[in-house]
Amino acid sequence: MTGPIGFDNGKYIEEQKSAILERVERFPDKLYLEFGGKLVFDYHAARVLPGFDPSAKMALLRELKDDAEIIMCIHAGDIERKKLRADFGVTYDVDALRLIDDFHGAGLDVAGVVITRFEGQPAAGVFKNRLERRDIRVFTHQVTRDYPMDIDRVVSQEGYGANEYIQTTRPLVIVTGPGPGSGKLGTCLSEMYHDHQAGRESGFAKFETFPIWNLPLKHPVNVAYEAATADLRDVNLIDPFHLEAYGETAVNYNRDVAAFPLLQRILERITGAESPYRSPTDMGVNRAGFAICDDAIVQEAARQEIVRRCFRYRCEYAMGLADRETVERASLLMDELEIEPTCRRVVEPAKEAAAEGQRKGKGHKGIFCGAALELPDGAIVTGKNSPLMHASSALVLNAIKGLAGIPDDIHLLSPNVIESVGDLKRTILSSKSASLDLEEALIALSISATTNPVAQRAMEELKQLQGCEAHLTHMPTPGDEAGLKSLGINLTSEPNFSSKSLFQV
Repeated sequence: MTGPIGFDNGKYIEEQKSAILERVERFPDKLYLEFGGKLVFDYHAARVLPGFDPSAKMALLRELKDDAEIIMCIHAGDIERKKLRADFGVTYDVDALRLIDDFHGAGLDVAGVVITRFEGQPAAGVFKNRLERRDIRVFTHQVTRDYPMDIDRVVSQEGYGANEYIQTTRPLVIVTGPGPGSGKLGTCLSEMYHDHQAGRESGFAKFETFPIWNLPLKHPVNVAYEAATADLRDVNLIDPFHLEAYGETAVNYNRDVAAFPLLQRILERITGAESPYRSPTDMGVNRAGFAICDDAIVQEAARQEIVRRCFRYRCEYAMGLADRETVERASLLMDELEIEPTCRRVVEPAKEAAAEGQRKGKGHKGIFCGAALELPDGAIVTGKNSPLMHASSALVLNAIKGLAGIPDDIHLLSPNVIESVGDLKRTILSSKSASLDLEEALIALSISATTNPVAQRAMEELKQLQGCEAHLTHMPTPGDEAGLKSLGINLTSEPNFSSKSLFQV
């Protein structure tokens, strides 16, 4: 989907590359750069900064590949608990493997993988074996007692000194991981400790896209970051250290500000010299704010993201995945910016589609679901569920018919195909419903396209749905959610279940 652009991605990469290389020059031997956020498929950034390439960070690293190598961190406990990345639906260890492949594909050297806070967890041991047998160097860092408060112990042979040192050869070492809490900062400081013990002068810096330090505290982009991390209780604030040191306002967030005095003391203990940083903002190298080329477009995009997050938390609360405080926090952020759910254009049409289904199906005992989608030209299409297909399926088929200029009364799916799939679900798979979810409908469409030129023409329009906005009156089933996600559609839904059954497939 193309639309108004508020962010200059090319300028961003150039500015960011220059800022990182300038920071490398400050340290004679090496810079360890803690690299936060999503390295690839950063759709949050792409949504709030229209024009931002979701894989911009990987493109940036490709620009730096002659100077950089990678250290990947992953928390042993996350491996053991099979912690899941909700955005991709994979566990952290699987995501780490994917990231390593991405690095290799970009021509970047991976110096090693660090399993942090390792205490002999069996699953972490299996993960270590798996990587080593594929010729990936793996290091384990143990838990340090009283970390990080006992600086005497932390900055000693019992603390950082007890960790394995990862040999690197480039002046820039990118330290990253598949998610928060992976041990990136501790790994950077551990490497610095070993360097300075050996007489090498290395330094530390931090790269994160959000919050954007040179935007106002209550700028919608920064508020959208708070909404995205409402479950983590992150709160943006004016960096008090930066204000005191320079008399300038800069935005940071509570955890970095709270940790700064301790981090500053650790850096000074490691190097034996005064810290080069006077504020947590000083440590950062983020240049995203300088690439915003249309602030009005960016502000509106960020407001829409806050609405999306609020809907998402309400659904997660209904499913038992989020607590009430997270929902209330997201709602409060909407109130601060005077945003209503109805400012999302697809919300009301979806409800109207469900109401229409209710009227036409009077007497039917099932649940009526409605769906709406905004096409690239701003037109709204709707869909509703039926005995033949889910609301999401009807929505997508109606959308591509509209894009292809196909009249409503022409069917894209052959009745024989629908009947065959329904029969398979009922008689072979013992499904309670023969109605096609979106994944099933897309497969049926591809089959129909082999003999139906109209279906083929409509199928070619599916790529136009990427980045489009959609809303459902009920939470999507797994097949609907996977289908919408694969099409790149930005989905929200009401916190209602589409069935009275507790188990849904």
